[in-house]
Amino acid sequence: MADTLRHQHFPRAALLGAGAIIVLTIAAAGLGRITGPVRSFEPSAAVASRNLRFEDRPDGSVAVRDARDGAPVAVMAPATNGFLRATLRGLARERYHQDLTSELPFRLTRWADGRLTLEDPATHREVELEAFGETNEAVFARLLSATGDKP
Repeated sequence: MADTLRHQHFPRAALLGAGAIIVLTIAAAGLGRITGPVRSFEPSAAVASRNLRFEDRPDGSVAVRDARDGAPVAVMAPATNGFLRATLRGLARERYHQDLTSELPFRLTRWADGRLTLEDPATHREVELEAFGETNEAVFARLLSATGDKP
């Protein structure tokens, strides 16, 4: 029985097919890396935009301020707004890795096509907020028109 197993060969066509898939995958990844990201939407005009600063406070809350004049926009209570905190943490981590200051504001923009983005002008990273659902997007949307809570 061991002799029969030793003489069985893996089908050559299957090996060639698997090799072709691997080569095509590597080529597609390389092409994507060279050509850069692909946008699935047409450029749109900004309808509303606001530069914001986010400050961690000793009690665990996050104060949101208008970057233009430092006016308070909102205060996120401790242990709330997990999506906002996680999004900002990701953007801050990128700044840290690039040795950039945390003092520069983030830009929140509503576009004519309805999209809402949070951009870090320091790193040029942009988060398409609608991709995370209406509830998470609404957390940031409120900051565009908020007049402020006491910090």
